[in-house]
Amino acid sequence: MVDSYLPIALVILAAAILAAGMITASHVLGRLSAGRRKVDLSPYECGVPPQDASHKRLTIRFYLVAMLFILFDVETAYLFPWATVYRKMGLFGLIEMAVFIGILIVGYIYVWRRGALEWK
Repeated sequence: MVDSYLPIALVILAAAILAAGMITASHVLGRLSAGRRKVDLSPYECGVPPQDASHKRLTIRFYLVAMLFILFDVETAYLFPWATVYRKMGLFGLIEMAVFIGILIVGYIYVWRRGALEWK
């Protein structure tokens, strides 16, 4: 019984040793290189000094458009699994996907009418 768990235990042990070794090496090499270098730690923008503040505020419209893109992108990703089993689901699957796409279209029209997609 114990023999069947031995390969799993060896893999876990190897992973733990590798992770500890990487963390230790990073810590040691990081201290060595930090003591030797005199580097300017200012933000780098293609060799040009930054003109704007690094913590510039963005409008809420930017975040809203990004969230809407992610929302509609993720929801359309549900079409791929449905398309693979469409023939097995039959008419029920077609009606269910029509309801799903209908909800998406209603949401898209709502967002469009509210002006969330206009970039002013």
